[in-house]
Amino acid sequence: MSTAAIDLREGDVRDLDRVDRLMAEAFDPRWGEAWTRNQVIGILSVPGVWLTIAELNGRAVGFALVRGVLDEAELLLLAVIPNARRKGVGAALLRSVVTDCAMRGIASLHLEVRDGNEAIKLYRNSGFSKVGERRDYYRGPNGQSYAALTLRRPTR
Repeated sequence: MSTAAIDLREGDVRDLDRVDRLMAEAFDPRWGEAWTRNQVIGILSVPGVWLTIAELNGRAVGFALVRGVLDEAELLLLAVIPNARRKGVGAALLRSVVTDCAMRGIASLHLEVRDGNEAIKLYRNSGFSKVGERRDYYRGPNGQSYAALTLRRPTR
């Protein structure tokens, strides 16, 4: 883990250029996991949605996008650029999301991730466990299919 300070702050539509850049750097385009700018704009206008920006040494290096409804939330996107990975940024974002959920009265946090995604280790280390699977949900660049794993963790 890095000794550099990871700063987290609430994001909003003024961060769209940062979010676009972070998605372009963080998500491999072969998988189609990045959202379009219009998708991000659309979801940010929905009640119960929040964006957290992570900065390392004053530079935006990651973000989390979450939607809460009643006592459940879904981590819609978590992105950390490659040169900031394994420095605690993803873990800090997840801790922040869990804390935000608890403060909002949300009891459980869900997410969906492609089987084989290296982020699964981070999620498991952060208290998530598998609760479901959608077989053949994702298509890889070589046409191979991958399951979508549904993970969950309590927030309290």
